[in-house]
Amino acid sequence: MTDLTHVIDQSKPSIARVYDYLLGGKDNFAVDRTIGDHFKNNLPGSVAIASTNRQALIRAVRDLARGGVRQFVDLGSGLPTADNVHQVARRHTPDAKVVYIDNDPIVLAHGRALLATDTDTTVFQADLRDPRTIREHREVVEMIDFDQPVAVIFSAILHHLNDDEDPAAVVRYWSDQLVAGSTVYISHFRSGGNRETAVAEEKLQSTFGRGRWRTDAEIEALFGDLEILEPGIVPCVSWRPDLTAADPDERELTIWEQLIVTGLARKG
Repeated sequence: MTDLTHVIDQSKPSIARVYDYLLGGKDNFAVDRTIGDHFKNNLPGSVAIASTNRQALIRAVRDLARGGVRQFVDLGSGLPTADNVHQVARRHTPDAKVVYIDNDPIVLAHGRALLATDTDTTVFQADLRDPRTIREHREVVEMIDFDQPVAVIFSAILHHLNDDEDPAAVVRYWSDQLVAGSTVYISHFRSGGNRETAVAEEKLQSTFGRGRWRTDAEIEALFGDLEILEPGIVPCVSWRPDLTAADPDERELTIWEQLIVTGLARKG
């Protein structure tokens, strides 16, 4: 990261870098680790929010690719991890095309380094709140054929938009661009009506100056008229889990596992 220190503001935490730290990554600064350590030390168990969210996304991309989806637009993609969307998709669909978008310059730098020789994957920096500019961006136009099914991903990003930024309108814009058979994936912090929720949400807002956890009904409303697929909107850990013979069919989820939910919806 030393080549980026002259362009990255190390005095302010980054959502992408805090998330990277919670997942065990190394692409973060002291200010990010301070926030991450708050969750690790003062809210024990909260790191499960990051890990179960990531695992649900991996399962969703896997299922979509197995079902024949070959195009993915990942909005708010964050820093590269061991199982990126394009890597998971290509295990099942070798010709999958993926566009990553994030507003953090360090994501752009690392993503471009990782994808330098990959002609079917690209990454660029943009603002989620300006979907038209993203849709009309040269790299999207060249990479994604919107006359064919596309999977649009909002993984743990819409809760960083305030109500007055109308996250439902952002989802609706992308839904309107899609043909039948396309899908929208959303994971989102969920209001739990308990102390843990209130403390974690307050930390999010005080750190980044934005964001709101939403109720089940509010999260469902983000999908608009799309058909929400089985098993509905459920905690990430419970979304199409890969159970083995040793796993119990049901267990009581921790408070933290209940605080991030996900859903996949299809355009008819």
